[in-house]
Amino acid sequence: MKYSWQCPFCGRPTTITDWDLSEVQHDLLIRNKHGRKIAKSSFIVCPNPDCEEFIFSVSLQDASEYPIDGKLQPLAYGDEKKTWRLIPPSNAKVFPDYVPEPIRNDYTEACKIVNDSPKASATLSRRCLQGMIRGFWGISKPTLKQEIDAIKDKVDPLTWQAIDAVRTIGNIGAHMEKDINFIIDVEPGEAELLIGLIEWLIKDWYINGHEREKEMQRIVALGQVKNAAKKVDSVKA
Repeated sequence: MKYSWQCPFCGRPTTITDWDLSEVQHDLLIRNKHGRKIAKSSFIVCPNPDCEEFIFSVSLQDASEYPIDGKLQPLAYGDEKKTWRLIPPSNAKVFPDYVPEPIRNDYTEACKIVNDSPKASATLSRRCLQGMIRGFWGISKPTLKQEIDAIKDKVDPLTWQAIDAVRTIGNIGAHMEKDINFIIDVEPGEAELLIGLIEWLIKDWYINGHEREKEMQRIVALGQVKNAAKKVDSVKA
């Protein structure tokens, strides 16, 4: 078995094989009101030698029985009913320390609750976005809408529309609707889309900028070394 995978610790894409995966299955065949179930615990070890962190999760599926050698054996079917990511506790990426801690905390919390409370997750993504606009762009206004409008000429149009969508969807959880009987749900998949945008913005605004700054500093330092060497040669001449 082989499949593509990205480590949540080091962020490197890789391929998982049987050498990197350990699974144990537990069968619930006792009569109960929910029917037969299969629980599967899984360890995945990152094959990157500079990482080698492990990921631990448990999943639950419906099961049926089929006969093997005269005995009934469980067979999982259908989609997983529930998956618990225990280590790390969510699919949150591990960002460098130079990304502000409040932003990392809101992002991590949004990832943790995305399945259990997608509406609250969307609200945290909204707060994370506001923290980035204020911290990265230095813009602080009475409302998030005004802050987003202030960066409209600083990002490309499609990115700006996506950023404004985070505000709109996050508002569902951040502000009570006037009609309390009018309920707008946020699905887990929709909350995950918002998290994906937050990840993209963190990479584009903070990480890419940091890497670009380091590269420019290396080039400047090299130019200074070459200029110093040139002056020494001129004196000798």
